[in-house]
Amino acid sequence: MEHNSFKLPFVHLLCLLLLCPLVSCQLNYKFYDYTCPNLTKIVRSGVWSAMRNDSRMAASLLRLHFHDCFVNGCDGSLLLDGGEKNAFPNRNSARGFEVIDDIKANLERACPATVSCTDILTLAAREAVYLSGGPYWFLPLGRRDGLTASESDANEQLPGFSEPLENITAKFTSKGLELKDVVVLSGAHTIGFAQCFTFKSRLFDFGGSGEPDPLLDTALLTSLQSTCPNQDDSDTKLAPLDSASSSKFDNLYYKLLLNNSGLLQSDQALMGDNTTSSLVLNYSKFPYLFSKDFGASMVKMANIGVLTGQNGEIRKNCRLVN
Repeated sequence: MEHNSFKLPFVHLLCLLLLCPLVSCQLNYKFYDYTCPNLTKIVRSGVWSAMRNDSRMAASLLRLHFHDCFVNGCDGSLLLDGGEKNAFPNRNSARGFEVIDDIKANLERACPATVSCTDILTLAAREAVYLSGGPYWFLPLGRRDGLTASESDANEQLPGFSEPLENITAKFTSKGLELKDVVVLSGAHTIGFAQCFTFKSRLFDFGGSGEPDPLLDTALLTSLQSTCPNQDDSDTKLAPLDSASSSKFDNLYYKLLLNNSGLLQSDQALMGDNTTSSLVLNYSKFPYLFSKDFGASMVKMANIGVLTGQNGEIRKNCRLVN
């Protein structure tokens, strides 16, 4: 009897140890309830103010969160000066850092040395989507901030705008995500803009052919060639990722893909695979399904490689380690 009474708790403990990495045991939905009860209110106010001043800011904050989590986990490393900020996918395009700085400053006044920059960015991305008309999802909190940032890791680990679907999928699965998450999280492109250099080859010299991408909708092609003429000084001009509703978080992105009107090559590539194209069709028909799945995928992404407990730190300044 004594042997059996010892064995049962041991088995339970073993199960917990095995499951903890999967469910992020040290993250908690009530993590700041007592130490910083106005956290959500302060973050939402900061994001709302930024969005009123800049209609592109919602997409920028969402992209910051994505680019942070995909490089060695969600640890706020992208917020550190140098390092990942200088990587090709972020240089001269990642923006919204000052919004996180302002929110952090307000939180330091309300609850000093309590809320990590990583949790601030995670919450800011959710609020940006919600305030743009998109879904709201509940987040377990308690992430801590990383101590390093790697430019080379960002160059290697972030999906590229012209990469084939299989490469992008491999990068997602390496983070514990699935093919479905590729399609769902690509739906973030229902808001925001892209610089012309990210898709200009589709307009004039697709695959070195000297011709436009034959899959690109003709009307969209004509419009984009006007916005992004085939000259170097147009590289940094902007075009909406979702030409129908670039500031409203909805499912029109998927309808555009069905019409061969995806802006980025990586977007339109979702129609070249039976599994992903089926998901695109479903999300184009059922906006509530997209909203539900988007929230679920965002929670999964926000749990990639998080630091908790005594790992990492709570930065005083999101741009610098303590």
